[in-house]
Amino acid sequence: MKISTMLTMALTCAAITAAPQATAQTEYPSKQPITLIVPFAPGGGADLTARLVSEPLAKELGQSIVIENKPGGGGTVGARIVATSEPDGYTLLYTTPGPQLTNPFLMESLPYDPVNDLAPISTIAVVPSVLVVNKTVPVDSFPELIELAKKKPGKIRFASAGIGASSHLSGELLKVMADVEIEHVPYRGTGPAMQDVVGGRVEMAIDSLTVYQPFIDSGAVKALAVTTAERLEALPDVPAVAEFLPGFESSPVNYLSAPGGTPEPIQAKLNAALNKVLADPAVQKRMKDAGLLPGGNSIEEMRQLVASEQEKWKKVIEASGAKAGG
Repeated sequence: MKISTMLTMALTCAAITAAPQATAQTEYPSKQPITLIVPFAPGGGADLTARLVSEPLAKELGQSIVIENKPGGGGTVGARIVATSEPDGYTLLYTTPGPQLTNPFLMESLPYDPVNDLAPISTIAVVPSVLVVNKTVPVDSFPELIELAKKKPGKIRFASAGIGASSHLSGELLKVMADVEIEHVPYRGTGPAMQDVVGGRVEMAIDSLTVYQPFIDSGAVKALAVTTAERLEALPDVPAVAEFLPGFESSPVNYLSAPGGTPEPIQAKLNAALNKVLADPAVQKRMKDAGLLPGGNSIEEMRQLVASEQEKWKKVIEASGAKAGG
């Protein structure tokens, strides 16, 4: 066989092999709907935020997006559905810290591989948290709180929405980084925890700013610090914990994930579309009005964020001895 003939055949085979990849890149999404799994019940913060971004994202992609709520297992039920779905970009996950960042270290086993079965696409939002104390606690600043906690080890109690909740792990991170003994009091949800902090039955909490903002405004609780890396526009006079404990950051990040193995061109298209939506001033205003910090980053930045958050929370959870359901 002539070399020229062999070369022609090789090029033809290469073109045929490359065709599906090129088609995936140019045609996605070519069918509808795209299903966005929210691993929590309707009406919660994750559900509302998912609905806030899904409509403009659908317009940007040119296909409808249907939200399906699949609650259970701290997010693992919904995450499993996406992790085991066809990696074609038509089943996506509205991801909160549980499925990839914390549950792998809180639970004995997961029904999916948290590293390889979910491909993080981009941040959607950060939910700012605030450290508050009841108005009767005799401190007016974060350093005073830490001083009091060191003088009275185990006497300051912090309320959380339950074992493994961000409000629990934020307190555990504080214990590690500030080297203090504060007692964890878990509740069955944010509402009951908030009621006891406002009522003075528990001294402090580290939880969503949107939950505690009305009580900060009324003076029922005192805001001593925020858990974002920098101060918030909503509380410009309240310092970040990081101003006293460099490197402290503990506000839940919500992000979009696809099944592991989803082709890179599809991941790139989803990333570009979501970032365009999140840069829209109207979307940003809606998110800020809901007490959220709009997200948006590259796929590589998202992967690095997941890896660093996994490492951070693994250390905190192991130091605390926390186990889901315990």
